Amino acid sequence: MVVISPEDVPYEEDVLRQPSRLRGWTRYLSAISGAPLAKRSAVYERALRALPGSYKLWHAYLTELAGAAPAPALNSAFERALAAGMSRMPRVWEIASSPAHTEDFVAFLVSAGRWREAADHLAAAVNDGGFVSVKGRTERQLLLDLCDLIAQHPEEVAGLAVDAVIRGSIRMFPDEAGSLWTSLAGHYARVGLHGKARDVFEEGVSTATTVKNFRLVFEAYLHFEHAMADLELGEHAHAEKSSLGQGCWLADRDDGDMALARLERLLKRRPELLSRVQLRQNPHDVQAWHARAKLFDEDPGRKAATYVEAVKTVEPAKATGKPPHTLWLALARMYEECGLLESAREVLRRSTQASFTAEDHLAAVWCEWAEMELRQHNASKAIELIQQATSEPPLDVRRRVAAASEGGDGEPVQTKLRRSLRLWCFYADLMETHGSPESTCAAVYERMHELGLITPPLVLRHAALLEQLGRFEDAFRVYERGVRSFKHPHGEAILAAYLTKSVERLGASKPERVRELFDDVVRQAPAEKKKAVYMQYAEFEEGFGLAKRALKVYGEAAAAVPGRDKLAVYEAYIARATAASGVLAAREIYRHAIVNGGLPDADSRALCLRLADLEIGLGEVHRARALYVYAGGFADPAAHPDFWRRWNDFEARHGDECTFREMLRVKRTMAAATAAVPQMDAAATPKRPLQFACAADYAGGFAEQCKRRRLV
Repeated sequence: MVVISPEDVPYEEDVLRQPSRLRGWTRYLSAISGAPLAKRSAVYERALRALPGSYKLWHAYLTELAGAAPAPALNSAFERALAAGMSRMPRVWEIASSPAHTEDFVAFLVSAGRWREAADHLAAAVNDGGFVSVKGRTERQLLLDLCDLIAQHPEEVAGLAVDAVIRGSIRMFPDEAGSLWTSLAGHYARVGLHGKARDVFEEGVSTATTVKNFRLVFEAYLHFEHAMADLELGEHAHAEKSSLGQGCWLADRDDGDMALARLERLLKRRPELLSRVQLRQNPHDVQAWHARAKLFDEDPGRKAATYVEAVKTVEPAKATGKPPHTLWLALARMYEECGLLESAREVLRRSTQASFTAEDHLAAVWCEWAEMELRQHNASKAIELIQQATSEPPLDVRRRVAAASEGGDGEPVQTKLRRSLRLWCFYADLMETHGSPESTCAAVYERMHELGLITPPLVLRHAALLEQLGRFEDAFRVYERGVRSFKHPHGEAILAAYLTKSVERLGASKPERVRELFDDVVRQAPAEKKKAVYMQYAEFEEGFGLAKRALKVYGEAAAAVPGRDKLAVYEAYIARATAASGVLAAREIYRHAIVNGGLPDADSRALCLRLADLEIGLGEVHRARALYVYAGGFADPAAHPDFWRRWNDFEARHGDECTFREMLRVKRTMAAATAAVPQMDAAATPKRPLQFACAADYAGGFAEQCKRRRLV
């Protein structure tokens, strides 16, 4: 509530007598110039109700409110001023452009349909470097709002540089290019410049750098062409119903067909346009270039142009997706399929000078070139190419290498090519197929040995080729060289082939040489391979030597192989000794294996049971019982019930009450002993010494049992 002071009474009486007199209100406002804003606002409101069209009152009122009133009150006052006809007054617009209230005022102008004024104020805010949005909106958001406004209302904003504003926005905010290009094209479409709109759409899809922007522009472009086709077809149908224009040359034009053709062409071009977007994102994407070239399978000219552009654009050091040399090879293959062999050769020749980063890429180019010559039945040219690739680089290349080394650019792959294993393997295949075996060995395999590029499979191929030529000694030298070059496990195949070929070729004529080879091999063989080598050695002696030598090899093998392989070796040893010398010789091998052979407990028990069965078959029951007593010293009744069951059956058939009680006492003692001894890590501590200590009273050692029973 506003209080009227005694000093205000004369002015109140004056305005009440003549409310439509402007001078009375101005005198009143001058008299209360020092009053609070609320009191002066009340007087202003009374004056404006009496004189709603007074520009002087509105200007003074809005000026005071702009400096002190809150935004809602100021916005309300501006709305009433514009409704009262003040929109024609420039001074009012200047007041409304205050940074604190511009956004609200623009919103009001938009809601009132005053597009030009809204655009002017938005443009002024964007161009004002000191503008600060009270709503937290950025310059980017304001500029995008301006572009959208002027694009959707072209007639109302006539005179503004719409094209320049939107294109400038595209340069400033490229990630919003999709929506901005669409806005600009829509602007031209709304003013009827359809050709110009189409040009803008083309520019938008041709310059898009992201798939998102491309899709925005393309979908708008497609919608535009659909609308144009519908429009043209509708007008054409209407013209057919009308008799006007018949016989006129203008009536022959069929814009509907043209519109449909444009629409179909746009749809057909979509994959091509999209591939170009992907290449703008990464011009060194080799896979993307291949995909683009595939789009032109029906157009060899454009396909070739695509590959030419690709090899000029892609930098091998930055290539992604696929190796860069595949672009050169695809272009050469395309020329070859078209019968343009000289063009294909020129492409391959140039590709050999490209700055690839991997020697394998350059090697693939040379191999493809040679394969192309083979497909043209020109084997001599293919051999010449591979010889050129594997030879010492020419002088100009070496000079470039020296210059590159001084400049710190690194050694080019052309100088490393002669050490490419891929190229040499291809060379070997080529010479074996189209050259002579002698030249293959001399020109390829020997050179690979010298360069250190030989591999185990190539060693075997080299040796096999020499064997085909009847050069067996040379083949053996190749085997020996391979064995020295490749250690375990890479040289196993070479070693196995060497031993097999030596036995086949020299076993009967030069057995001593084969024995020396076997002796060398068993000394160098790793533990896990000793069994196989010794068994092969023993087979050789059985086939080409004496039985005594074979038994000696078996004995050496039993002592040399790891514990897990000893049982198999002893089994073969016993079988060979039994066949050669009878059971007595086998007994001694059994005894040595069981007592001093270093077998694991399980294998020792197994041999004890086998020897026991042998002794039972010979009627030597006391020997068999001694074996059971010895094996019982490391047989836990809980862990090995089968052993004790077999001993029980043995005593039931061949023993008496005394021997049966002895077996039961051994069993009880071993059960108590194993229960009292803590469980220990089997891998860390052998079990047999502990079991021997616990059962010493009953086992006593196999040798002692044999002596006591006069079995030795």
